Amino acid sequence: MNKIFNPKKEDWKEVLRRPTRTVADIEGLVNGIFKEVSNNGDITLKKYTEQFDKVVLESMLVSEAEIGAAKSLVSNDLKEAIKLAKSNIEVFHEAQKTDRVEVETVAGVTCWQEKRPIQKVGLYIPGGTAPLFSTILMLAVPATIAGCKEIVLCSPPNKEGKLNPAILYAANLCGVTKIVKAGGIQAIAGMTFGTETIPQVYKIFGPGNQYVTVAKQIATKYGVAIDMPAGPSELLVIADDSANAAFVASDLLSQAEHGVDSQVILVSTSKAIIDAVEKEVAIQLEELPRKDIAKQAIANSKLIYVDNDQDAIDLINEYGPEHYIVCVENEDFYIENTYNAGSVFIGNYTPESAGDYASGTNHTLPTNGYVKQYSGVNLDSFLKSMTFQKINEEGIQNIGKAIELMAEAEGLQAHKNAVTLRLNSLK
Repeated sequence: MNKIFNPKKEDWKEVLRRPTRTVADIEGLVNGIFKEVSNNGDITLKKYTEQFDKVVLESMLVSEAEIGAAKSLVSNDLKEAIKLAKSNIEVFHEAQKTDRVEVETVAGVTCWQEKRPIQKVGLYIPGGTAPLFSTILMLAVPATIAGCKEIVLCSPPNKEGKLNPAILYAANLCGVTKIVKAGGIQAIAGMTFGTETIPQVYKIFGPGNQYVTVAKQIATKYGVAIDMPAGPSELLVIADDSANAAFVASDLLSQAEHGVDSQVILVSTSKAIIDAVEKEVAIQLEELPRKDIAKQAIANSKLIYVDNDQDAIDLINEYGPEHYIVCVENEDFYIENTYNAGSVFIGNYTPESAGDYASGTNHTLPTNGYVKQYSGVNLDSFLKSMTFQKINEEGIQNIGKAIELMAEAEGLQAHKNAVTLRLNSLK
């Protein structure tokens, strides 16, 4: 682990540099597959499923029989855990509903705002080394609450041509309308253009590797929205002597095991806690089944000592972590002065994994510093705000003259005439 003591502000950019993903001509590869999917639909999806996932599929659509079989393969204990998580996520996202906003801006002019669901959404769920069925809860639950009519899920199959049973169980439980065995670039392209099996969607959600990330960005060029730019998972912990070093180490490792390019950072005003956490990381790391992955991520990690709370908070806001744990005595200072973070976890008994699974908040969050501009997924991610207005005779007389003057000043005579005709009709 990399120890850094009192970095100068002019060096912060380098100190906080994130791991970079380098893939030769990845955009060229994505554009090529997108063109093929656009032209040939399912034929191309099956071609690349065979090439990348090493399986030949007769049908990419998951059948009711497969869903039924999956239910029997998920243990009752795991089913109950998924149901508990789903319930908490529902409670938190139901609470995010807002009422219609209506106001009379001036006598006779009524304006209001209402929210409408995005009708067709696509969910991408990675399969790879960690089948993230928990992400289905994070995406399908708010999509259902929002009222999205069509919820399509794509996930790559294993070499037997199947999806993880927990993925199928969670998807069915959460009301996903169509489940497709397709992953990677080809799945994103399928949801972008539509194929014989995959319906075209209006917005794509979900995490993925660098290929999926670039594919989602390319999808926006074809009129499809995405949840947010995303990259490797990351965690920053601020801790002082009041923190439990073993707890902090476990949180750092929980993110490190996501992938080799994950990044974890500890910022502290205590050299003692930095030393204690470093020792705990070494001990706990050896017990992890995914320790080979975690070890590579730990190579990207930083243990940063700063003299005071103000330097710490400035550095944290500069970095903008996806996940952010606050384990300090003066927690109010950090909570009140944090402006750039995806999701915040407060206190020794609030592990980041609680938010990943079952506390109720959403774990689909911006990475790579995008928390400075983007929110994590929430109920509004699946909704659009629409504005309405109604003007009566009194209202058009109250604002008509102003509209005429402004339209004329901009040289838009037809705009002015649309008002003038109405005003003259009332004389």
